[in-house]
Amino acid sequence: MMEYIKKEVHHLYYDCNENCARTVLLCLSHLFSFPLEKDVLSCAVGMHGAGYYRAQCGLVEGTLMFLGVYGTAMGKTNDGIVSLCYDFASAFEREFSSLRCRELRPGGFKSDDPPHLCEDLSCRAIDFSYHFIKARF
Repeated sequence: MMEYIKKEVHHLYYDCNENCARTVLLCLSHLFSFPLEKDVLSCAVGMHGAGYYRAQCGLVEGTLMFLGVYGTAMGKTNDGIVSLCYDFASAFEREFSSLRCRELRPGGFKSDDPPHLCEDLSCRAIDFSYHFIKARF
């Protein structure tokens, strides 16, 4: 599975110029054989550190969005989805030490950064998200 994730993340970042939140959504959609509506992907256009504000990481945002749409489709209540989101945020923070883009990005932010500096982190986070979700559904 990690080979699929690595290949797909690279493709989505370099060939499609997708942001991290949309990349998570697209990967999880494929891994769970759960098609996403175009509007869901549209909602994630600015969710990569809150539109470059470097706040909540798009890898977290994308997974939280997926938990909402997937959880609803699988019959979870709103309260159940909120609880899953809380548990995911807590687990993600334990695993990666933060939920914030500016703290997770390798080396921080510099004007001469190469593109997609978070590619490795993205792969690990998507794998983490997949296993978190799979264990709860």
